[in-house]
Amino acid sequence: MSIWYALLADLASVVVLGYLLYFRRHGRRDLLLAYAALNVGVFAVTAVMLVASIELAVGFGLFGVLSIIRLRSDQITQGEIGYYFVAIALGLINAVAASTPVVLAALNVVLLGVLFAADHPRVLPRTSRRVVTLDVVHRNPDTLRADLEARLGGTVHHALVTDVDYVRDLMVVDVRFREGAARRTPVRAGER
Repeated sequence: MSIWYALLADLASVVVLGYLLYFRRHGRRDLLLAYAALNVGVFAVTAVMLVASIELAVGFGLFGVLSIIRLRSDQITQGEIGYYFVAIALGLINAVAASTPVVLAALNVVLLGVLFAADHPRVLPRTSRRVVTLDVVHRNPDTLRADLEARLGGTVHHALVTDVDYVRDLMVVDVRFREGAARRTPVRAGER
C-alpha cells in the first residue's frame, strides 16, 4: 500500500473520530479542529521520518512532549484526552503500517470501535461534575444531597465537601451527578 492510500485511510479514520464520534456527541468545534490537525500533522511527520530513515523514537519523543504541553495548557476533560491520544495513535499507525493494509485497517477499526463503545451514552450514562458553593452549611448528608439535587436538577452520585466556612455560612462541594430527573427528597424546615 502506498503512502497516499495510507493517507486516505488516515483521513477517513480522523473524520470518523473527529466528526462522527466526537463532534456529534460533544459539539466542541475547537477540539474537532485540534484532533484533525494533530492527526494529520503526526501522519505527515511520521511519513517524512520513515522516508528519510530518521529513528522513530526521536519523533515519538517530540510528539509526546508536544502533546503533554498542549494537554496541560487547556481545560479539557479526561475523555477529550482520550480522543487526543487516539488521534495521535491513528496518525502514527496509518503512517507506519502503510505497507501492511490489513494491520492498518484492523488497528483503525479497533481504535475507533473501542472509542465508540467507551464513549457511547447507552454503555455508560453521562455524569457531570460541578464544584458548587452553597450559601448554607448542611450538617446532614441527606439534606445536602437533597439541596444539591434540587439546585442541579439531577441525581447526585457523589458529593465531597471540600470547604466549610461557618463565619460566612458557605460550603464548597465537589459534586458528581447525572442530569435529568432527580430524586425528590423534600427539605424540611429547620434542616438547613
